Amino acid sequence: MPTPLMLNAFSPEHAESLDSRTREMIARRQRVLGPSYRLFYEHPVHFVRGEGVWLYDPDGVPYLDVYNNVPSVGHSHPHVTAAVARQAATLNTHTRYLYDLVITYAERLLATFPPELSNVMFTCTGSEASDLAMRVAKCFTGGTGFIVTEAAYHGITDAVSGISPSLGVHVPLGANVRTIAPPARYRADGSIIEDVGGVFAASVEHAVRDLRRHGIQVAALIADTIFSSDGMYSDPAGFLKPAVATIRQAGGVFIADEVQPGFGRLGTHMWGFQRHDIVPDMTILGKPMGNGIPIAGVVAKPSVLEDFSKRARYFNTFGGNPVSCAAGLAVLEVIENERLMANAEDVGRYLREGLNKLASLNSCIGEIRGAGLFIGMDLVADDQLARIPSPALASRIVNGLRERHVLISASGPHGHVLKIRPPLPFSRENADHFLAALSQVLAEQR
Repeated sequence: MPTPLMLNAFSPEHAESLDSRTREMIARRQRVLGPSYRLFYEHPVHFVRGEGVWLYDPDGVPYLDVYNNVPSVGHSHPHVTAAVARQAATLNTHTRYLYDLVITYAERLLATFPPELSNVMFTCTGSEASDLAMRVAKCFTGGTGFIVTEAAYHGITDAVSGISPSLGVHVPLGANVRTIAPPARYRADGSIIEDVGGVFAASVEHAVRDLRRHGIQVAALIADTIFSSDGMYSDPAGFLKPAVATIRQAGGVFIADEVQPGFGRLGTHMWGFQRHDIVPDMTILGKPMGNGIPIAGVVAKPSVLEDFSKRARYFNTFGGNPVSCAAGLAVLEVIENERLMANAEDVGRYLREGLNKLASLNSCIGEIRGAGLFIGMDLVADDQLARIPSPALASRIVNGLRERHVLISASGPHGHVLKIRPPLPFSRENADHFLAALSQVLAEQR
């Protein structure tokens, strides 16, 4: 089955429709970067600058960004940019020297977490953070088994790709890994699951038993708390609680992957796990943490880290460096000062209302899910009741929006879920812009 990336990506067959400048840049890129790198959209976009929720091409044409969570507080935010420039001109070194900024940032970051999660270990990327969390989990529990959802993505290191089934069938899962169905409300036949939390917990229990049958003790359940790669599953709030209790009863830990849902994106809470009234044993942070500056980390209970710190020599040259910490601190300040979490809640609700209105007019729109500024919209064939995924339709809509200078992508195991995840300053006016463009593209499909 084609992945969402393959469905929405540029392929050579589209090259003839591009202008000579774009064709030349693609050729240069392929020569030096090789075949592994992909480009979004059938007609790739070339950007020269960004500001807020907008990206600009060489001709100054603005594109509305409804997709990128890495510049979480907006492209080229002046407060973050100034903090990075100031620190780069002052000091940049590693954490084996004493300097105040890494401590100050850690204190400010940890203040946003429940008091049980009071230690942070810094890395450069979310993949590194996932890898570190796996090492810690194995050390703490003595187990080696991991449970993830069927289309999960947690990173690209050798170990972490083994717990990231969304990378495709040619990237093998580890023998110690078990996958479970995401916490969807609807079954394949369209019937409704009333007890989402109970069914999800039962899946975890089944995976634990299967690991044990093969002589493997479980180490952890790892879940992105918005299940973004699986198609965005957010409700009912609290459904994760039984699964967390199940994994702990089996001797494992719960690792919350907050790379995508964290930093206020879900509106009501700073962290996705808080919507479920749980405290994970470890939390993985990444991309949005520095608004594009590489910084990531693992926030954990001290008791979970204790054995690892005694047995393992851990050091990360660039993790927690002053420049990255300056970016991270500035991001927290912007989220607070500009009330971006409240904005995510308000604009996200407004967006969902607009999407539901479109759904009433378009039978190709299935379920709309999400929280704050993280929304998934199913695109289906036939009718809403059948709920047959339509990745081809999703691809046409993604590319149709790109032609209207709106950036979006698709997710889910079939690539049929429109992934609506703009920078946090996204406004109601921006939402109207997006909804109008989406309405036009949907009308074309009718």
